[in-house]
Amino acid sequence: MVAADIELFSRGRTKARAYFCYLFEKNIPNRLPSLSEEMILPRLRKIKADLENCEGVYLLDAQGVQVTPTYTENKEIPEDVGKIRANRAYYYRAVREERCTITDPYPSLITGTLTVTASVPIFSETGELKYVACLDMPFEAVLKISHMNTKDMFFAKLFKFSYAVFAFALMAVSVLLFTHAIQDFFTQNIGLHILSIDAMFKATILLTLSLAIFDLAKTLVEEEVLGQHKEHNISGPHKTMVKFLGSIIIALSIEALMLVFKFALTDPNKLMYAIYIIGGVSLLIMSLAVYIKFTKSKQFREES
Repeated sequence: MVAADIELFSRGRTKARAYFCYLFEKNIPNRLPSLSEEMILPRLRKIKADLENCEGVYLLDAQGVQVTPTYTENKEIPEDVGKIRANRAYYYRAVREERCTITDPYPSLITGTLTVTASVPIFSETGELKYVACLDMPFEAVLKISHMNTKDMFFAKLFKFSYAVFAFALMAVSVLLFTHAIQDFFTQNIGLHILSIDAMFKATILLTLSLAIFDLAKTLVEEEVLGQHKEHNISGPHKTMVKFLGSIIIALSIEALMLVFKFALTDPNKLMYAIYIIGGVSLLIMSLAVYIKFTKSKQFREES
């Protein structure tokens, strides 16, 4: 397993969860009167028989205690009965969210390889939690289930190439702005003995824009072209948007600061315009905070 496999799993997680949810919904009785292990277990074992690479299935009670043996491909493990699984993600996430979930990959106690567990809470007719049905699948098998099809791969490569073209075009613009700003330092009377306020502000604006555009292009290359996700709480297009808005906020903040100094020296009556920009920056910061909050909540629900 390599980092690319984890990335593929992250992208296809929703598809994999939908697949297991369909299996559970189709086979496992739920919200019915008189639910019992005898009603659920045969159907759970049928799912295991239908899945080619299933490592094992088992049933937990409402407190997270395993009430059945672990049924693997060739045998059952009766010593697992009575073990407490309440601290495992496949139990408490299914109970907390009251729906089918899948875990992140983790080392299996049965095979020693990476495993993903799908689980679903089972409720009585009155909505009382009765059991949690669990199914272990090898990580490689889950990757095949969640893998993108040919059309998905084609468009993924097309979008990656497009992002690369735009990113390098932005870098070229950034370099041009930077070069022009450096030229202004040598051609517009900016020096230790001669100080041109207008030329200094113009050069600073160009450098700020150059930095903001370069930072955006760098993020596009890292996130969309190379697929490097350094932060896991926000990733993909969401992180690109946050980085882009952050660059705009930084650039506008610098411009507002420069305008405050400029108007304080040249025309104090225009300081109000700088205040307007500062107010706009404050509004952007609050909007970005709201965007990050809702993005994290949405991404958590999707990955769950």
